[in-house]
Amino acid sequence: MSKVSIVAAVAENYAIGKGDSLPWRLPADLKHFKDLTTGHAVVMGKRTFYSLPNGPLPNRKNIVLTSIMSEGVNEGYYEADSLEDAVYLCEKEEHVFIIGGATVYKQCIDKVDSMYITWVHGEFVADTFFPEVDFSHWDEVSKVEHAPDEKNPYPYTFSVYERKK
Repeated sequence: MSKVSIVAAVAENYAIGKGDSLPWRLPADLKHFKDLTTGHAVVMGKRTFYSLPNGPLPNRKNIVLTSIMSEGVNEGYYEADSLEDAVYLCEKEEHVFIIGGATVYKQCIDKVDSMYITWVHGEFVADTFFPEVDFSHWDEVSKVEHAPDEKNPYPYTFSVYERKK
């Protein structure tokens, strides 16, 4: 059975997106995301998939959740019409990462084993938000804080949460 985790960058006001992109630029978070997910499966909604600048993420099994399946074979990704089907497509994968968007996060928040959240310290104008989380059901098992620097203009924290047993 694959471990299933959410990975997201979330502002203090729970903002995660604006106009099909991130409301901030944090290269350290993009590197963290790549390091976490490379070699594993990533599951995303269709809007998140279309927002990727270069198509399917390389060196990862890409699964796109969609209610309208494409005809024929897709180049570099698979489609699934439910989270259960997506996880089934990943049954041989060690780790499956749910990478967005808001609707997908909301559908799976009660089903995942862990969450890798980059807390971006600030409030941002957005049109897409992470679902509210009842953190009484989660243990924060790791937390690494970072100050802003010349490349990353906002303070941020990499947090890992495991569902309480």
